[in-house]
Amino acid sequence: MNPLEMMSPLQTVLRPLENVLPPDPWWIVLIKVVGLFVLLLVWTIFNVWYERRVVGKMQHRLGPIMNGPFGLGQALADGAKLIFKEDFRPTKTDGLIFNIAPVLTGVAAFTAWAVMPLGGEVTMFGHRTHLQLADLPVGTLFLLAIASIGIYGIVLAGWASNSTYSLLGSIRSTAQMISYEAAMGLSMVGVFMFAGSMSTSQIVESQAAGLEIFGVNTGLPQWNALLLAPAFVIYMISMVGETNRAPFDLPECESELVSGYLTEYSGFRYAMYFLAEYINMATVSGICTTLFLGGYRAPWPFNQIHWLDSGWMGPVWFLIKVQLLITFFVWLRGTLPRFRYDQFMSLGWKWLIEIALAWIVAVALLKTGQREGWFDGPVMYLIIGAIIVALIAVIMWGGKSEEPETSRVDTEQPFDAFAGGYPVAPMPGQELPELAGILKGSPERVDEPAHAAAPAGAHGADGEHESLKGDES
Repeated sequence: MNPLEMMSPLQTVLRPLENVLPPDPWWIVLIKVVGLFVLLLVWTIFNVWYERRVVGKMQHRLGPIMNGPFGLGQALADGAKLIFKEDFRPTKTDGLIFNIAPVLTGVAAFTAWAVMPLGGEVTMFGHRTHLQLADLPVGTLFLLAIASIGIYGIVLAGWASNSTYSLLGSIRSTAQMISYEAAMGLSMVGVFMFAGSMSTSQIVESQAAGLEIFGVNTGLPQWNALLLAPAFVIYMISMVGETNRAPFDLPECESELVSGYLTEYSGFRYAMYFLAEYINMATVSGICTTLFLGGYRAPWPFNQIHWLDSGWMGPVWFLIKVQLLITFFVWLRGTLPRFRYDQFMSLGWKWLIEIALAWIVAVALLKTGQREGWFDGPVMYLIIGAIIVALIAVIMWGGKSEEPETSRVDTEQPFDAFAGGYPVAPMPGQELPELAGILKGSPERVDEPAHAAAPAGAHGADGEHESLKGDES
């Protein structure tokens, strides 16, 4: 009898959640959990200091340098201040949900690292184990699911705060998550096709083989960032939008929403969101490293040396790669201005999702063609040539569509900033009611040296007229 037919319905449902790795003793699992928790806390403190120093260097400032060696004590002091700061809750808020929301976001940030492979097989206190807490057959889907749960903390914070700015920030965050998580998930499909698995550890191992070009082994690892470059670029853009980081920090932009969903939070509850933001930044960077940059495997040319590409060197390479991606986050914050909301949504829905879908079709055709032998003859070169010609044609003659004409503003009717229930700025040609009737300055300038050189009695009527014009200006 087929073993699958002998399994109970519950075992069949839970089969995708079984650990691929061999089981570890409970004390090894406890060490991994505590070590992972401490690593994320210490890493967050370091990244707060690191971001301030890098942005300071980019803006020709010093950054934190006074407290502790190299200013490292500043981030620790900020964390202690938030823990001991007065933690109050505004009136007419939902107390239960207001308190649960930051905890939900913080727990989701830590949980995502349960399936992240930090290294390969090592010896820990005489026991052989993998530097990974659990490896599910659908580990990447688990990561996407946890990321979706974390957004509930932001939505609930905006709803429970009983504040207009907080609610608008949480609604923006919901739209942002839906828009960019769709593109992020589509960018991973090509990785699943190439690796043949959704297990994070197996995806890392599938990138360890040498890259062959025309049958010649180059020694370069088969990183998906090279083989699936469009998907890699889409993921890099999507992970910035998923974490609400600049230039996509629209849910909490201070120029429009004070602080967005965080407006009513302070003290330890605010610290939970602050901690979750930096952990999520490391989480999406870790996913990018795992799926596209070879994970814990050494880059070229260090992958040619065995002891540099095995054992306890795995976590070193993993942390270096993730820290470089965090530097990418900091670089964006220090260089790019914040997007307009319509530009941000247009990028997600009109570009990233469409390009990701087209790329999935291209990868599927490529894998099918390799299996069926479509590319053994000159057909492959004809297809590549046609694609190149099409791209050149799009670049040369593909122009932008004409933008529709905007409706004219009625300047004869009095302007009401609160007509729609929410204050808006006047359009060009409109005037605020409190400014109506105020005498405006004339653009004409008075030639002061000419008047100074004229005789005192030579002004006459023309002189009085010019003086009045000067007073108006």
